[in-house]
Amino acid sequence: MWKNNSVPYVYQKRGVYYFSRRVPKDLDEHYRHPKITISLRTKSLKAAKAKSASLASQLDEEWLTLRWRRNDSPLRKFLFEQSFEARSQSNAPVMSEARDIYLRTKGGSRPKTFTQAIDRTVNNLIGLVGDKPIDTYSRQDANLLRDHLTDRTLNSATVKKHLNSLRTIVNFTNRECGLKDINSFAGMHFGDDEPYEDSRRQPIPLPIIRSVQMECHEHNDEARWLIALISDTGMRLSEAAGLIKDDLGLDKEYPHIALKAHPWRRLKTKGSERIVPLAGEALWAARQD
Repeated sequence: MWKNNSVPYVYQKRGVYYFSRRVPKDLDEHYRHPKITISLRTKSLKAAKAKSASLASQLDEEWLTLRWRRNDSPLRKFLFEQSFEARSQSNAPVMSEARDIYLRTKGGSRPKTFTQAIDRTVNNLIGLVGDKPIDTYSRQDANLLRDHLTDRTLNSATVKKHLNSLRTIVNFTNRECGLKDINSFAGMHFGDDEPYEDSRRQPIPLPIIRSVQMECHEHNDEARWLIALISDTGMRLSEAAGLIKDDLGLDKEYPHIALKAHPWRRLKTKGSERIVPLAGEALWAARQD
């Protein structure tokens, strides 16, 4: 076994890197073993360093939460102990149940990333203030989550997205279960917004687009046809990749793509179904066999 002192919590055994970290004494009652050891499944020091940093960060966050739950913590009133008392005072679904209700109805036709994002948001709340009935969450709970996310250096748009997702889940469950309106996650303050010019996604400079298009002509294969098609239409990658020949109107007076949903590729919104004119490099790409 060889230990690398330049990369914390990492050692190498038979060429494979492992992560190993001792459980703090004050938290050993929560773990089966005094030391956490996991194979990083890599022989690359660079990859091991990245994986180790991620695992160490997860453990730090988990240990912080466990310490908050202790009786001597001033934040204990925000955590799980309160959720048990709250359940006895309400017949509303707890947040994890509300999430399941929401995903059963809304998640069926959505991509896997949609469910993952909802799970991540709900788990952040539950990990911080507990899995309580949705009508017992307070504005203080919501503010605590907002501050927690902000402290993780997430930008205001991402924090808003998390809180808006919770508000959507709560409102949907309210309607499904016939509950009263709950405003704990509504109308929250996120501080001064970032300037529009700073937060707006900047377009790719035209010289770079032209350079990429030249590379597409040079290589002239299916992957480059796809890139060229996107470059002069603004189509999404999934939209372009899901096309079939019948979607192309190359023999029309004005060449175009009739973009519509297919069983193998849905469109992001109803408004995404549209006619896309073909010109320039997009027309060249569409005419390739």
